[in-house]
Amino acid sequence: MIIKTAELETVCGITSTFPVNTAPEFAFAGKSNVGKSSLINALLNRKSLARTSSTPGKTQTVNFYKVNRAFYFVDLPGYGYAKVSKTSREKWGKMIERYLHTSPVLKQVFLLIDIRHEPGENDRLMYEWILKNGFRPVVIATKKDKIKRSQLSKQTALIRRTLGMLPEDVLIPFSAETKEGKEEICAMIKDGLTDTQEA
Repeated sequence: MIIKTAELETVCGITSTFPVNTAPEFAFAGKSNVGKSSLINALLNRKSLARTSSTPGKTQTVNFYKVNRAFYFVDLPGYGYAKVSKTSREKWGKMIERYLHTSPVLKQVFLLIDIRHEPGENDRLMYEWILKNGFRPVVIATKKDKIKRSQLSKQTALIRRTLGMLPEDVLIPFSAETKEGKEEICAMIKDGLTDTQEA
């Protein structure tokens, strides 16, 4: 997948109306500080289009990135950051749920999980939300470079078991440092675009 153009087109806050796009959308969800912005920048071959921050909870909006003038990456708010008020967390959750419910062109949801840790309650809830909205999420296990190669199968098995993934469900280990896993993620997006063109 060759990225020729990428731009932040729309930013939606809690009270915003989501844009009615006709081009396919691919959404990215994950806990605060799981590496969502780093993943999006890596996929788009950009250093800082999606803003990364050392402060978790920075993404408080739904951000629509137009890619190749043909499809969208949708960056959903990071969830589960304890220092954010409970009211704000609930509002973000409802905003994510509203997006999943209402987008008519959403093709795939990627759920990011830190490969170093067992998925927490918020991760499990998000996984179940995505399932309830009719999608089989592709799980991206981020920060692969932070673990030893010998730990890989143990940690991916832990994620699968904790989330209740089926054997056929896709889990892709990814490293923003080495870009390992990028090709597999791009292939999933390309398949989603191919399905759209054939429909």
